[in-house]
Amino acid sequence: MQHVHRRVVHREVAMPEAQPTFEDLGQPLGEVTFCVVDLETTGGGPDDTITEFGAVKVRGGEVLGEFQTFVNPGQHIPGMIQKLTGITDSMVADAPALDAVFPTFLAFAEGTVLVAHNARFDIGFLKRAAERLGYPWPSFPVVDTVALARQAMLRDEVPNFKLGTLAAHFGTSVTPSHRALDDARATVDVLHALLERVGSFNVFTLEELGEFTHYVSKERRAKRILADHLPYAPGVYSFVAELPDGKGVPHKQVLYVGKSRNIKNRVRTYFTAAEGRARMDEMVRIATSVQATVCRTELEAEVLELRMIAAFEPRYNRRSKYPQRQHWLKLTEEPFPRFSVVKSPPKDAAAFHFGPIRSRNAIEQLLLALYDTVPIRQCNTRLNATKPSGACALAEMGKCVAPCQLSVSKADYQELLGQAISVLGGDLRPMLSQMGSRISQLAGMQRYEECAELTHRVEACVYSVRRHHRMRSLRECAEIVAARQTDGYGTGPGWELHVIRRGQLVGADFVRVGESPLPAAEALAATASIAEVESAVPKLAEEIERVADWLEQPGVRLISIDGDWAWPLHAGANEPYVMV
Repeated sequence: MQHVHRRVVHREVAMPEAQPTFEDLGQPLGEVTFCVVDLETTGGGPDDTITEFGAVKVRGGEVLGEFQTFVNPGQHIPGMIQKLTGITDSMVADAPALDAVFPTFLAFAEGTVLVAHNARFDIGFLKRAAERLGYPWPSFPVVDTVALARQAMLRDEVPNFKLGTLAAHFGTSVTPSHRALDDARATVDVLHALLERVGSFNVFTLEELGEFTHYVSKERRAKRILADHLPYAPGVYSFVAELPDGKGVPHKQVLYVGKSRNIKNRVRTYFTAAEGRARMDEMVRIATSVQATVCRTELEAEVLELRMIAAFEPRYNRRSKYPQRQHWLKLTEEPFPRFSVVKSPPKDAAAFHFGPIRSRNAIEQLLLALYDTVPIRQCNTRLNATKPSGACALAEMGKCVAPCQLSVSKADYQELLGQAISVLGGDLRPMLSQMGSRISQLAGMQRYEECAELTHRVEACVYSVRRHHRMRSLRECAEIVAARQTDGYGTGPGWELHVIRRGQLVGADFVRVGESPLPAAEALAATASIAEVESAVPKLAEEIERVADWLEQPGVRLISIDGDWAWPLHAGANEPYVMV
């Protein structure tokens, strides 16, 4: 397997794995309080209502309490329903109304996990009742014993998953009778029998139970063991497969790279219904192992993820399939230079270049904004300094000074070109003034679609100029050492420390509160990679943006800086349009 050269380094102090918390591990099923509920109703339609509540509260196999009451539905109970449940109009005539019963049930069920057989029916009625009566619906976790049985039982064990069928199969202490409390008691026994079953699938927490009730192929679920050795810590993980090469020799191939603040918990989700992407299902089936690298800070994880994706080009990462393409503007070398789009900056660092720019469309919008501001040439024809050639339509429209006809001197043309370079160099005011005037004129003529087009063009130009200077300012800083206080990553609050050289992260560390970050920062800067980073490497563009995002967060403190981290005065986002 190809190895990634990691330039991110930290002190020679092993970072202890974060101690798993109950939040990491989940809530053990033996400590969960379940409220098993069953309702009888006047029917299954949206206008039907509840006629009887039955609920049993249990924890660790022990019954904590029961709740049962009739409810006056305020309407006739259909004969078919009376025959099915045995509940007649006379039985509910003197019963309390739903508005008197419902708050009592909410108090009984408070803090529990609701369980129902075919939960969509019962929970649906409860939610409608809350809405009609003006109660906010509590965010009860819900377990459906039908869904649980479908996953935990073999297909040839029972002909169907009706409550009566499961009760008979498991030999419940109470036989379901279409009466609320009896059915709730039977569902309790079914629930306990199913919970015993799911233990063989390594389901021991409420969170795992919720995942288990959703359909996932047995092959995919069986691969959960791939996450067993992973740490409860922030960092980068990669799914790896041993696949034959062209000669049939097995070799390791990285399939997918990701990052997380909790590697183990994140990787576990790939083996559950929580991960619904089709390509991830295919990736998990191919994978034979999962590797992880613990990182000291979240920024270190982001940078390492980008570098690993660039190095391995994993086929299941969208960024590998659709890599971020960069474009640059440079000036041609001829008597009357023009802007040319290239895929890499000039090798001569002294030559004019602008970028990187993310897309071809962004370049087109940027150039159109420049051409609207300064009438420089747009054609690709190579011009002669002494021999005139035919002019194009742009010259006839006054949108080009027509150097092709030698109607402008080289010195005057260079002055115009300097104005365009000045806009790219950070002074957006001429472009904003001219474009703002044009937008105002179009708005006055009610040509709003053209206004929107020009507004989009201005925004694209401002964004590209800001991005260029944001990245350039970091690339031109020889070194920045900065710190930021954070809540930590399972080890308690502390300080993130980063060493950045030429816009590239070369050192990362984490110091807990109570320790002085300054000595750690000095040690980190001393041990960080001394390799110089080229001042304009296109593949690092996204990394530089991530570094800039971190540096610009509130609370970041500069410990030391070698260089000028600054933007041109008029290249900011708040430059106003000059509307006249």
